[in-house]
Amino acid sequence: MDLSLSRPGDEQGGPRARPQGGLLWEQIEPPSHHFSPEERDLLYEEALYTVLHRLGQPEPNHVTKASELLGYLQEAFQLQPEEHQQMLQRVRELERPVFCLKATVKQAKGILGKDVSGFSDPYCLLGIEQGVGVPGGSPGSRRRQKAVVRHTIPEEQTHRTQVVNQTLNPVWDETFILEFEDITNASFRLDMWDLDTVESVRQKLGELTDLHGLRRIFKEARKDKGQDDFLGNVVLRLQDLHCREDQWYPLEPCTETYPDRGQCHLQFQLIHKRRATAASRSQPSYTVHRHLLQQLVSHEVTQHQAGSTSWDGSLSPQATTILFLHATQKDLSDFHQSMAQWLAYSRLYQSLEFPSSCLLHPITSMEYQWIQGRLKAEQLEELATSFTSLLAYGLSLIRRFRSVFPLSVSDSPSRLQSLLRVLVQMCKMKAFGELCSDSAPLPQLVMEALRTGTVEWFHLKQQHHQPMVQGMLVAGKALLNLVQDVMGDLHQCQRTWNKIFQNVLKIDLFSMAFLELQWLVAKRAQDHTSAVGSPVSPEMGESLFQLYISLKELCRLGPVPLDRDRVLALDSFHHWFQPAIPSWLQKTYSVALERVQRAVQMDKLVPLGELTKHSTSAVDLSTCFAQISHTARQLDWPDPEEAFMITVKFVEDTCRLALVYCSLIKARARELSAGQKDQGQAANMLCVVVNDMEQLRLVIGKLPAQLAWEALEQRVGALLEHGQLQNTLHAQLQGALAGLGHEICTGVRTLAEQLEVGIAKHIQRLVGVKESVLPEDAILPLMKFLEVELCYMNTNLVQENFNSLLTLLWTHTLTVLAEASASQRSSSLASSRLKVALQNLEICFHAEGCGLPPEALHTATFQALQRDLELQAASSRELIQKYFCSRIQQQVETTSEELGAVTVKASYRASEQKLHVELLSASGLRPLDSNGSSDPFVQLTLEPRHEFPELAPRETQKHKKDLHPLFDETFEFLVPAEPCQKDGSCLLLTVLDHDTLGADDLEGEAFLPLRGVPGLTSSEEPSEAPQMRLPLTYPAPNGDPILQLLESRKGDREAQAFVRLRRQRAKQASQHALRPGQ
Repeated sequence: MDLSLSRPGDEQGGPRARPQGGLLWEQIEPPSHHFSPEERDLLYEEALYTVLHRLGQPEPNHVTKASELLGYLQEAFQLQPEEHQQMLQRVRELERPVFCLKATVKQAKGILGKDVSGFSDPYCLLGIEQGVGVPGGSPGSRRRQKAVVRHTIPEEQTHRTQVVNQTLNPVWDETFILEFEDITNASFRLDMWDLDTVESVRQKLGELTDLHGLRRIFKEARKDKGQDDFLGNVVLRLQDLHCREDQWYPLEPCTETYPDRGQCHLQFQLIHKRRATAASRSQPSYTVHRHLLQQLVSHEVTQHQAGSTSWDGSLSPQATTILFLHATQKDLSDFHQSMAQWLAYSRLYQSLEFPSSCLLHPITSMEYQWIQGRLKAEQLEELATSFTSLLAYGLSLIRRFRSVFPLSVSDSPSRLQSLLRVLVQMCKMKAFGELCSDSAPLPQLVMEALRTGTVEWFHLKQQHHQPMVQGMLVAGKALLNLVQDVMGDLHQCQRTWNKIFQNVLKIDLFSMAFLELQWLVAKRAQDHTSAVGSPVSPEMGESLFQLYISLKELCRLGPVPLDRDRVLALDSFHHWFQPAIPSWLQKTYSVALERVQRAVQMDKLVPLGELTKHSTSAVDLSTCFAQISHTARQLDWPDPEEAFMITVKFVEDTCRLALVYCSLIKARARELSAGQKDQGQAANMLCVVVNDMEQLRLVIGKLPAQLAWEALEQRVGALLEHGQLQNTLHAQLQGALAGLGHEICTGVRTLAEQLEVGIAKHIQRLVGVKESVLPEDAILPLMKFLEVELCYMNTNLVQENFNSLLTLLWTHTLTVLAEASASQRSSSLASSRLKVALQNLEICFHAEGCGLPPEALHTATFQALQRDLELQAASSRELIQKYFCSRIQQQVETTSEELGAVTVKASYRASEQKLHVELLSASGLRPLDSNGSSDPFVQLTLEPRHEFPELAPRETQKHKKDLHPLFDETFEFLVPAEPCQKDGSCLLLTVLDHDTLGADDLEGEAFLPLRGVPGLTSSEEPSEAPQMRLPLTYPAPNGDPILQLLESRKGDREAQAFVRLRRQRAKQASQHALRPGQ
């Protein structure tokens, strides 16, 4: 975006075209609140005259002593004592005013009904009785007396109200001015009468409503025709009245008849006529009162300022008393008082500091009492001028609100809000609408003032930051400071000021200020970046980066593109900084590399603590990588393709730093270990190095989240080729992680090799321990060695690396045990020790869940070794027993009858301790003779032989040429129940083919487990035993491992005899093994 053309009013800060009817607030000078000496003297004379000729009782909270009021005036007008005395003496010599009582007869209620109709036609006679107080009683008391107004006051001084016909609650609202000479001997009198007119009896009877009316007719017949009826009176001493009174007074009777005669509502005001002061003779009353108010308020504000306090708008009792007396004596209406207050306060507000809320009361009062045509032309002009002047002054304050209402002063927001409300209320007044009809709407005027003020503020800030020395770096710093000030101002507008303008005027100050300031900032930022040129030096690159970040923050303050209706000047501003990107990336890498080198050089390769097992350089490296990620997030380049390339560069640099760190930290370990004689110390350092690399791997693994790869992939997904992101960023990351993993594995492998030698030695010693030593005692040295070393490694390695070490050691230990097991195959004692060792090592490496998990321990090697040691540690008889257990299991799993099957019944009679066997038949036998048949018979033996040594094998009859022989023979074995219940105890049914010339051929074997024979486990005699069909089986063709183990025990005759028999059977089976297709 080209910002080379400036818009009107930008450079000079002047306002653009103002709305029609707008105000040139810049040219308005606040009016002075000071008076000339002549004006001051006239006003002082007026104030002294008011105090000296005070009338009436003081109001509550008013000052009663004249001396106190005179002293206050002397201070307020700043007169010297001699001058004050001269003025006071001169005022005393002036002619006194004419004292008057302004009496208003408002209404009455509950008066007597004197007419036949029950109503009256009331009117009032009132006046001042001079020279005679109210006789008798205490001051202010009202005595019932027959004397009435027409008898006590001359007719020319008597005033009469209108007659209100036929009512008991008359309303008059008539005002009378009653002059008097001396307030101490003057009384106010009011009589209320019912007017009577001459009527005929017929007319009166027509008005008759009840018996009371008839009684009134008889009463009137006795009195003179046309004589008015007395309703009641009010008599008051003037000296008992306040300057203003507004009360209901009871009507007093002349006699005791009808004491409750109702009430009358009267208003009184003690006023002056023909005041002798020059101001009263030459100026309107409200003007004089305004000047007096202005002088006293000015004094009040000045006094508070001298005491370092702010005036809250409340006047002192002295000022309140003087102003009240003056307004009352001058008979100023409430409207004129409000107008005078408005004119005074609006003028003073422009030159003195006091709350603008003081202006709200006169505005409200004037609005409430405003009547068109009530004021004279000069008063209207004066009022219009006050409106215009205050509006212009208020707009000038709003234009400069940043300096006039600084946030460093706590009450600034409330003061600004109060000013706005005053202006709003003023512009809503009917008087303002009539007198300032050509004024533009207030929101429009305020918006223009804010816009102009914002531009002016920007140029003032620009001048403030203008560098004294020319240079691009200095200019960049000045521009950066300017942008920071702009953002600070926008934050203040957003958090504080916008709420005020929005609530009062519905003006969005923040949006306006943002639009104005972003345009001004963009113009200067584009000019600055254009002047930088290329290539960009590191120092200038740093300056531009800070400026770029600040502009991004500034843009984030504004509306998002979807919510605005115009293009901003700062849109696409990142293009101005494109030449600086290489400098930024190089600076980021250089700074990070220096920090890594410095961190490694300062590292002592000591763990930071018990829980933190890496060293200081790993922490510094994490911070360094976090700073790179922070820089990438700050950059947040808007263009997707360029952002992708920048991210690629960041990842590449980060991965390169990781590998550099690995090289540096290993070199540092070699450097520190070179002078160490203690191998344990070298191992400590190696542990720390491995932990540091593991910490680095964790940090590198967080790169996708820190650099927001997922968001980047969404932005550039449509621009890149398929898989390009995976082949670049992810490939770089995986390569770095693989390199780190290799380095970690190398370190852990080195640690493991140091322990593997000790483990192998202890296992070899375990095998060679004397036979008298128990296996549990023989393995103690190995377990103590592992306990010490693994505890040490667990203390110095992080959990991930410790688990890797355990995995390596476990694999190695299993290998050593397997080798020892193979070498000690024929020794059950050595195998027993190795078995115990394996069991304890499993527990050790599992460490109650803190070490390797079961799935990592129970590898195929472990399971094979466990099975081998289980067998090797067993005695020969135990092995024979295991052999038959395996054959019984084979029998259970065999379902095919390809070798044939035998059917048998078996039961045990506990009472006789006899095993009863019925061999019923065989079927499906294989023809083993050359004639295509066999001569089968069955050999029955109880196995294992060492459990049944006294029982010889039994045989059935031989059947010639019969593949399905029916034997149906019964055998009984005298045998106790206990050996029959052991594992492996079985009835072996060997089916043989009888050969006359040679050895018998094997048809197959069947194994009947004895522990399942009916009657063996219960004391009851079994009933009919069930038939059992047992498929025939062959021994394993590849040799049984148990037989191989028994065969290795050369010195054990029982084992050798058993092996020979089983080998013979296996050989026979192999001669007649089934071939494919048979």
